[in-house]
Amino acid sequence: RTLCSPLPHQPTRHPAMGNKCMGSTVKTAGEQKVAGGAAGSLAPVEWTDNILLLSDSYKVSHYMQYPKGTQYVYSYFESRGSDREGWTEVCFFGLQYYLRRYLEGVVVTKEKIAEAEMYYADHFGDGTTPNPAMFYKKGWEHILNKHGGKLPVVIKAVPEGMVIPCKQVLLTITNTDPECFWLPNYLETLLVQVWYPMTVATNSRYQKLSIHNYLEKTGNEGWAIPGGSALKLHDFGFRGVSSVESAAIGGAAHLVNFMGTDTVASMLCAHRYYGAKKAAGISIPASEHSTITSWGEKGEVDAMRNMLEKYPTGVVACVSDSFDIYRACREYWGTELKAQVEARQGLLVIRPDSGDPMEVCAQIIGILCEKFGSTNTKTGHKLLPPCVRVIQGDGVDYETIPKILQSLMDKGFAADNIAFGSGGALLQKVNRDTFKCAFKCCEVTVDGKARDVFKDPATDPGKASKKGRLTLQLASETTGFADADKYKSSKDSGVQGGQGFLHYSPCGKYVTVAENKGDQAKDIMVEVFRDGNMPKIWTFDEIRARADIPNGPFSQPA
Repeated sequence: RTLCSPLPHQPTRHPAMGNKCMGSTVKTAGEQKVAGGAAGSLAPVEWTDNILLLSDSYKVSHYMQYPKGTQYVYSYFESRGSDREGWTEVCFFGLQYYLRRYLEGVVVTKEKIAEAEMYYADHFGDGTTPNPAMFYKKGWEHILNKHGGKLPVVIKAVPEGMVIPCKQVLLTITNTDPECFWLPNYLETLLVQVWYPMTVATNSRYQKLSIHNYLEKTGNEGWAIPGGSALKLHDFGFRGVSSVESAAIGGAAHLVNFMGTDTVASMLCAHRYYGAKKAAGISIPASEHSTITSWGEKGEVDAMRNMLEKYPTGVVACVSDSFDIYRACREYWGTELKAQVEARQGLLVIRPDSGDPMEVCAQIIGILCEKFGSTNTKTGHKLLPPCVRVIQGDGVDYETIPKILQSLMDKGFAADNIAFGSGGALLQKVNRDTFKCAFKCCEVTVDGKARDVFKDPATDPGKASKKGRLTLQLASETTGFADADKYKSSKDSGVQGGQGFLHYSPCGKYVTVAENKGDQAKDIMVEVFRDGNMPKIWTFDEIRARADIPNGPFSQPA
């Protein structure tokens, strides 16, 4: 499947990443046809996904390493905690993208097997002599011949958008064909990439909580879209991520919580993989430094006037720190252009883009209040008139947002005076260890007998894994067990692998029930993939509502 082929459930082109796709089959320059035009010009590189090549190299050899007679391998994915203080829960999002993009439908073909055989023979050779024995061609041919090229695995996962405490199971996978016991963990490499959209969604959500908190503290009264937090954190991250695919899925993760974005790829991803409306995010006309500085320093005010004239209605943003942000706010926006700003049927958003945001934002909001006047919120904080606001887009992240808002509140200004834009800090300054994401085998079936599997390294107790089949349940629905059944680590129990099978969340709301002691009827995880098909497809609206914070924009009455 290429990125351009239609989805089984969505007869449109594939997402935001355009006509090229991240995969493994590529035509060499010599194989590409010369496109029309200049002599020697080449057609774009054509990529085609090959699931056989979307794994870590060492996994190619693992089919020979399990115990003789292994029939089933059952593994799970979780966050083992966070390296960021106070981040105790995750907003699960993004699995559906990876399933629909890479695993759904027929993904194993004769041609892909041949291609993998060729690459792996060289890859596992010594640089001069190929080694064709390492690749498990027989296993992949079995999937092709018996299953028509569909992957014989079943995946269960928590509903996307659900907020779950760390150290709870989020996803499980096992094979449905005993001949394919090696397949679940072969897919680990791809499935674990859900860490990225999950972490971005959580990063975005924690910032939403901060913004909402300060809106409440400073007297905000309107919470329905477009008010409240809905448009308070704008995604500026397209240029700051590692790839177009990262922009698409990471940007979509941000849109789970907010509606503002300049990352166009995110909207296509949300639409094509999650059934969102054609534009799940919104944006506005806005200037950049080139469109202002091209007028020259003496012409800056004319450039600003041009913005007001070209966009006489609606919301428009203008970067205003090209030379002197304070002069721009006091003399240009607040004096020479004041009448035009006030007469517009819309909102002017002034953007500073340099300096210490804790100082600059408070100072320019103070200047604007002097020039345009202000009203007091119910908490007595100053609020600019509806014709003017500020957006801070430099140095914005989960740590600086509350600092900026606290600075404004301390100086008597309402949080609703300002919005934020965030780029690399929103979509790029995260990694798999932000939430210590891990995928581990916890049960194998050998010769018809299931047995628990775990790791419990003496050198790092934090990497101890769970045992046996798992369910995620509400603690209130998990009854009939004794205190002795609550999990204790090996350090606390003196037993290798720990003792007890009830892994309660610190908040006491959820419990991962291990060792096959859970109640499947009470399992929060639902089946989202089976044998190449997807029995459950979440919509973007469902996910937004599930992830929303109390009194948030997506949980307001219709």
